[in-house]
Amino acid sequence: MGKQIIVIGAGFAGLSAASFMAKAGHKVTLLEKHATPGGRARQMKANGFTFDMGPSWYWMPDVFERYFNQFGKHVADYYQLQRLSPSYRIYWSDGPMDIPADYNELKTLFESIEQGSGNALDKFLDEAAYKYNVAMNKLVHRPGQSLTEFLDWDLLKGLMKLDVFNSMKSHVAKHFNHPKLKELLEFPVLFLGALPEKIPALYSLMNHADIKGGTWYPQNGMYSIVQAMYSLAVELGVEFRFNENVQEIVIEKGIAQSVKTFNTQHATVNNFAADVVIGGADYHFIETGLLPKQYRSYSDTYWNKRTMAPSCLLYYIGLNRKLTNIRHHSLFFDTSFDVHGKEIYNTKQWPSNPLFYVSATSVTDATVAPDGCENLFLLIPVAAGLENDTEALREKYFEMIIARMERHLGEPIAQYIVYKKTFAHSDFVHEYNAFKGNAYGLANTLMQTSILKPSCRSKKVSNLFYTGQLTVPGPGVPPSLISGEVVAKEVMKYLG
Repeated sequence: MGKQIIVIGAGFAGLSAASFMAKAGHKVTLLEKHATPGGRARQMKANGFTFDMGPSWYWMPDVFERYFNQFGKHVADYYQLQRLSPSYRIYWSDGPMDIPADYNELKTLFESIEQGSGNALDKFLDEAAYKYNVAMNKLVHRPGQSLTEFLDWDLLKGLMKLDVFNSMKSHVAKHFNHPKLKELLEFPVLFLGALPEKIPALYSLMNHADIKGGTWYPQNGMYSIVQAMYSLAVELGVEFRFNENVQEIVIEKGIAQSVKTFNTQHATVNNFAADVVIGGADYHFIETGLLPKQYRSYSDTYWNKRTMAPSCLLYYIGLNRKLTNIRHHSLFFDTSFDVHGKEIYNTKQWPSNPLFYVSATSVTDATVAPDGCENLFLLIPVAAGLENDTEALREKYFEMIIARMERHLGEPIAQYIVYKKTFAHSDFVHEYNAFKGNAYGLANTLMQTSILKPSCRSKKVSNLFYTGQLTVPGPGVPPSLISGEVVAKEVMKYLG
């Protein structure tokens, strides 16, 4: 007979874990503090505009397809994908560059910037493909509970080819000399949580995901993934309880007995009995906010020594006109990559002149904005844990990046804004209980990889498990889907 599984948090990892546990025949109740599923990937509608509030890049389509296949489904059963071409545009100080989706066109572009770099790209991506395949098939599905998990002959034999002990920066520099090509290949790791000189060259696998896997768009936005996972979970029998703000995990003699909540809609206190609890909310919050001190696996000192991936300044903008010269994804690298990177990870200060990113989903999807209007999502990566997150500071940065956008696009923007909402550190804390207001979890540095991440199983509470971006395998949407699967397998081992 199935056990009672309580999952906290309806983000990607929580939805994944809940579905795998329900598939295994257990009774699953998922508790979510908000009124809708999605966590950081929630959707917001206002004034006729529809915004994805969090993730906006769809990479690694194979991971999503594999996820649904395990339930006898396909991605196409739920949403349609469109490959973007060009994949994205980069604005340099001397003008824009479109990154072609077609690989031969991309090689030609590389060759036009640096002689010989087309063949160098072949070699670089062959190595990246090897890393991607090993990571997807061997590494990311390991729970990080013991070194013995890595006693795999094929894995050990190919260890040097994985470039675990070289940095991303030195690896890229080995193949390319031109600064534009270096920044183009280093940018995906900026969101993994460290400077390219601190991230293992293993993560060139992200370049394979980018260039060979492609950049895609799910029709109606990234929230289509949430809706698909939610529909699947309901079909599998998962019970969703929304507006349930978890207050406490009740522990007796090292065993979680129940989860206590406050229902914000009905102002009631509820208690949900549990045979197993899976925490898909912020790991640090569960440890420090929901558990008695004696049952915490990690000290405050431990948490404060963690290297965090960035937080973000986010802006959701509606324009009452169409822009004539914008792509779906745009990266503004018109200021110093090195300076901004060091302000995020070394000096940990508000940036002096930041890089930023713009998603204009209305370029691809007419449903996300009223006719003749544009939907913009602007993101500035910033250090986690910063203070003085004020409206005045948010406005200062907004004016700074809008002015740069107007200059590069050669058309006015500010005067056509009809909707605007900001979201930053204090919102990440308030909405998601995010440790230090982080947006992306822990940095994927060598010393925070696999068994060196916070464990997916509590060290003090025998039936408490964790999933999501602060544990294995790490930050990002595809890893979160995998994280739910990994923890579900650990729970099933525990249940025998």
